[in-house]
Amino acid sequence: MSLEAGTLVTLDVTREVSPYGYFVTDGEREVLLPYAETNRKLKAGQQAEVFIYYDSEDRMAATMNRPMLLLGELALLEVVDLHPRFGAFLEMGIGRNLLLPFKEMPELHELRPQVGDKVFVTMDHDRQGRLVARLAGEDVLSEKCFPAPQAWRNQWLDARVYKPLQMGTFVVCDGGVVGFGVIGLIPSTERSRLLRVGEEVSVRVTYIREDGRVNLSMRQPKEKGRDEDAERVLAVLRERPGGAMPYSDQTEADLIKSKFGISKSAFKRALGKLMKDGLVYQEENWTYLKQEEN
Repeated sequence: MSLEAGTLVTLDVTREVSPYGYFVTDGEREVLLPYAETNRKLKAGQQAEVFIYYDSEDRMAATMNRPMLLLGELALLEVVDLHPRFGAFLEMGIGRNLLLPFKEMPELHELRPQVGDKVFVTMDHDRQGRLVARLAGEDVLSEKCFPAPQAWRNQWLDARVYKPLQMGTFVVCDGGVVGFGVIGLIPSTERSRLLRVGEEVSVRVTYIREDGRVNLSMRQPKEKGRDEDAERVLAVLRERPGGAMPYSDQTEADLIKSKFGISKSAFKRALGKLMKDGLVYQEENWTYLKQEEN
């Protein structure tokens, strides 16, 4: 057998070299098992189950510590450090971190994971054979995920971002005791802000598709959301001089989104409620707060 980084193998102990550790072999190649990487005293002729990796000097080495994932496997790993040149370093449970290179991340800086986020990754080799992480895609995640139960409709769930796109954000909804999770999409119209890879977000299930995947929203149902949006608009009006603002149902959607953080349709629903309640009125593309009569 040929030793390969990222694998768990049982090797023969050939000799001990103080103060470094033990040399172990598959019969063809010897690698160092440092004292710090052992959990018991070994002797020549014994066998040891070890994980193969490359050390800081790019030398193949072994450890008896068990990592959170092996070569080709999927895991959810935490970002513990960021390097401005290389990428994100992930905790993998053996006292050294696994690199997620920048080329694996979105180009937009705001969409990249931050320290404390957790990302779905697989373990792979780079061109030099060293271990790296790669963001897990739908093909890998779908093998672990299950169809959403109908009882999830309109339920709020925790979800983890695995692919942010302009048209929407793909996530895995936490399956809890049921299993790994459910693949879902937050359409761009249902996002209240941009979401980065590895970020955890609270979402509401709006639709369960025939394939068991779900459409999601970060917003409350329209009736409740309309009330909250109406309060947001009122708050802006009350802070404006004379209770007037240069926004109306004719204002461009991008400007509405930038000012109020809601879609134009949500803004129009909020204005409709406020006008129906007799709290505001519009004139020449301006909206005014009705003053109380003495």
